[in-house]
Amino acid sequence: MATLTGKNVAFLATNGFEDSELTSPWSAVVDAGATATLVSPASGSIEGKKGHSQQVELAAADARADDFDALILPGGVVNGDHLRMDGDSIAFAKAFFEQHKPVGAICHAAWILVEAGVVDGRTMTSYPSLQTDLRNAGADWVDEEVVVDAGFVTSRNPDDLPAFNAKLVEEIAEGPHRDQTA
Repeated sequence: MATLTGKNVAFLATNGFEDSELTSPWSAVVDAGATATLVSPASGSIEGKKGHSQQVELAAADARADDFDALILPGGVVNGDHLRMDGDSIAFAKAFFEQHKPVGAICHAAWILVEAGVVDGRTMTSYPSLQTDLRNAGADWVDEEVVVDAGFVTSRNPDDLPAFNAKLVEEIAEGPHRDQTA
């Protein structure tokens, strides 16, 4: 497994996230040596749909992609829906693409990236119900466990977490990708 020592990884989420889609990638990057930070438009702590609670460390309005090496977007219908309506969260996510940094999105997190305008021309996957949204936004949607497109890692659901986590660690270790663009 690649080492992420010295890397700072942002997780962007709010209430209603899919618990395992936050906790499993979080453990994967921390176990590989990275520092993880929870960014959210909410303050205090946020709660997943199955009850996992986690302290917010940085407000989305104050977060800057410059301070991080990668971004991970957990899924969850409510989480994805609320984040795609938050301008600060959208701007934060888009900045990672503008800076060519690795981004991981699983399940319904892809909605956030549609709003950020960064999926056009990208090959990706998501929870199957988003495929029309993603195709309408210009993505080449495929039904695969994990898809990597120039530092952009996507997966469909919690069953895909082992493959998603492995590719996240690999892509974050590689660093910026020239073709990872907004």
